[in-house]
Amino acid sequence: MALISPTILALRRDPRLLKVPSYLSALCVLVGVVWLLLLPLNEYSRQTYISENALLPGQVHTYFGGSEQTIFNAYKNEVRALAGRPQDEISDKLSEIFKEAGLKVARQRYNYSAAGNTYAGENVYAVLHAPRGDATEAIVLVAAWLNMDEELNQSGVALTLTLARYFKRWSLWSKDIIILITPESRAGPQAWVDAYHDAHSLSTVASLPLKSGALQGAIVVDNPLNQRFESLHITYDGINGQLPNLDLFNTAVSIASGQMGIGVSLQRMWKHGDSYEERLRTMLRGMTSQGLGHTSGPHSSFIPYHVDAITLTAVGLGWQDEMAMGRCVESLFRSLNNLLEHLHQSFFFYLLMQANRFVSIGTYLPSAMLVAVNFSIMAISLWIQSGRPPAAKASVFSKLEKGSKSQMLAVKHDGMTALVPKQDLAILERQLFLPVIFVLSLHFIGFLPLYIFNNTAQTKLTQILRLFTIASVSLPNILAVLLSRFAAPSHQQRLLIKCFSLLLLGMFLATLATLNFSLAFLIGLLSFPLSFLGVPPSEPQESDRSAMMVVKAGISNLVIHVLSPPVVLFAVCYYSEISAEEVLLQAAFGWNVSGLWTQVVVWCVWWPAWLVGAVFVSPGI
Repeated sequence: MALISPTILALRRDPRLLKVPSYLSALCVLVGVVWLLLLPLNEYSRQTYISENALLPGQVHTYFGGSEQTIFNAYKNEVRALAGRPQDEISDKLSEIFKEAGLKVARQRYNYSAAGNTYAGENVYAVLHAPRGDATEAIVLVAAWLNMDEELNQSGVALTLTLARYFKRWSLWSKDIIILITPESRAGPQAWVDAYHDAHSLSTVASLPLKSGALQGAIVVDNPLNQRFESLHITYDGINGQLPNLDLFNTAVSIASGQMGIGVSLQRMWKHGDSYEERLRTMLRGMTSQGLGHTSGPHSSFIPYHVDAITLTAVGLGWQDEMAMGRCVESLFRSLNNLLEHLHQSFFFYLLMQANRFVSIGTYLPSAMLVAVNFSIMAISLWIQSGRPPAAKASVFSKLEKGSKSQMLAVKHDGMTALVPKQDLAILERQLFLPVIFVLSLHFIGFLPLYIFNNTAQTKLTQILRLFTIASVSLPNILAVLLSRFAAPSHQQRLLIKCFSLLLLGMFLATLATLNFSLAFLIGLLSFPLSFLGVPPSEPQESDRSAMMVVKAGISNLVIHVLSPPVVLFAVCYYSEISAEEVLLQAAFGWNVSGLWTQVVVWCVWWPAWLVGAVFVSPGI
């Protein structure tokens, strides 16, 4: 009977194998980052195209213009005269204009509270019933009185009113058209679309007295300029990283640049030379906006309800006038009017790097998955290490050579037999209670900052954040001392705590990548040092206080604390020249009004994983 080589079975305890997961984990992160950086190249991105043939963008002749210019100027003067007036007076005037155009008019009041602030107002909207439809489908034309920059949307509101009067004269519509004027760009659209789908709270939002059919799309007009413009900026990011169907974006680009000869920009890249650097910068800006998941315009409120929506903003100083923008909106509405079913042919998950260049989810998703899988690899490695008995001081081969009388065990497999030292096959029983309780407790502690920052008044947000940052830096040292003194975790339990923490982080990020790729990728990059720092050694070691070990521990401690969520928040705000108070205010507004869950990922996934890493680099452990 053949004898299995003891060398093969002894590899299970070869210390060199324990180093492989670390290198493999680092390789996954490196490949993931390189993968993302390759996406702007022509070989990995694609030219945009229209998937839904029924849209027929730019195939109709537009008639908006001529005498409509006079009507637009009159409405613009009306809007200017109402600037700064009480909300009731503005609503009365808008309702009067809609009624004069022969439209059914309704109003809706709302009153939200977030971060100690009140967001109250009244939406005014009108419904144009389709002469050739049965009121089962509708398209929405939106204009906010104040845009996202809190500027008076004078030309945008006037153009919307002019288009409402213009659309009323045509009998070609097969879908109802809803014209919505909101007091501002965040709370107003959210209140209206929530009430339209009966998903509102009657204590804060009034029900809609007038409705139409299922919403097929929404176009937002934003033009605060009092002059001719150069190009159209298209905003498409939705709440929680959701995106409209790519066909809607492509249709708007095709009409504006192809039919009307108007330049198109996105992600505030006003001048785009189609170089690799500009493509990459556009893509990264889009990822940042998607990762934040905040409201980027009135259109964002529609996307969670599977209503594809975009915002058209006039930017720059050029020779295009409001009539050209009106013709773009008319042609876009004509295309949406052709639809026989909801937009579904094209992509809902994509990254844009130019107005006519994109990558789909099948191309970019592996980069986030590779970053996420590095945590799982290290977790599996730690799990294996936790079940291994402590190694003897002398190697197996040295014992055999000296004729040691160590206990041997016969191993049979596929008709072959080998004699292996019994200790090489031993598996320790894992003590799971303390690691599981400790890791789950830290994740539940994450609900504390989640509640505090979403329910603190605006005037105290900055002060609370500073106090929390100090507490967050001190907490790992406190936890390390308490854990060592009252629980005294064994070496195996330390391995398991780190294992479960990395395993949960990898699972969460891999799942999140399919919903919000950008958020998963960004948090994965900020968290990847946790795979290498604060990892207990594979074997228990005597305490080493040499100068080299002290320096190494200090560097690890510094890196961990620099990458803590509060410190990263301050750094990003400093780089972006935005106050931390404004970021937390928008997050609280999103949580209480829009259903934003980015902060859940930050405080209940990222922060607890960081805490575990910080505890194990703390000198108190």
